[in-house]
Amino acid sequence: MLKRFTISLDEKLLDDFDDYIRQQKYVNRSEAIRDLIRSSFVAKEWQADKDVVGVITMVYDHHQHQLQEKVTEIQHDYHHQIVSATHVHMDHHNCLEVIIIKGKAGAVNELADRIRSLRGVRNCNLAMSTTGKDLH
Repeated sequence: MLKRFTISLDEKLLDDFDDYIRQQKYVNRSEAIRDLIRSSFVAKEWQADKDVVGVITMVYDHHQHQLQEKVTEIQHDYHHQIVSATHVHMDHHNCLEVIIIKGKAGAVNELADRIRSLRGVRNCNLAMSTTGKDLH
């Protein structure tokens, strides 16, 4: 069941919000507000160390000595959190690895931090999401 409510915003803040809505291609303000509220709830789940899901994306130099072995070893240390991993050869020097993860937020963050800190990892991002159990 949908419920309506009214909010008051400073005119400049509303103008900025409307610009955001256009840039993000939202159809209306309601959908944008719903997404912002849900995003804050997802962040709260991560802060509370709840069961979460996420995606680690990393680009690394596969010529870096023993880096692939270290990445594999770390993934084995976290095999209970890893749902799937995909490896892509981007060019002669660079590989992309995408790891789908599920588990307690602390363990997921720890996994991303361990990978991010390896010498030869050029970029490592963690996209944080939710299992969806607590979102409506």
